Amino acid sequence: MRTLGRMRVFPNQVIIMELNKTIRQRAQSLRKNMTKEERHLWYDFLKTYPVQFKRQYTIGLYIADFYCYHAKLVVELDGSQHFDPDAAAYDAHRTAYMQQQGLEVQESPHPSSKSVSNSRF
Repeated sequence: MRTLGRMRVFPNQVIIMELNKTIRQRAQSLRKNMTKEERHLWYDFLKTYPVQFKRQYTIGLYIADFYCYHAKLVVELDGSQHFDPDAAAYDAHRTAYMQQQGLEVQESPHPSSKSVSNSRF
């Protein structure tokens, strides 16, 4: 057990705190380096939308592209980096986790996907 200020912290809590810090730093980096599609959606629509959206928002161990607290809505734009089968599996885990948290997840379809008709985009 370590002490941080007046708090006593157990080793597993330290790991979680450091992991959260890493995820927050990654989210900040992603906000600074948005994809072309993310910039378009943010600057042309969501930034001035009457309901507040946040960019690259951390939810658990995942980072949502866009998140609206009031609507409990996550918007994911899946670009070319999501074509890899490993990335698709990661996306599925991320989506399942967010849905378990009571959030609705809307994903843009992968161009190679056959389930494009199921998407709202």
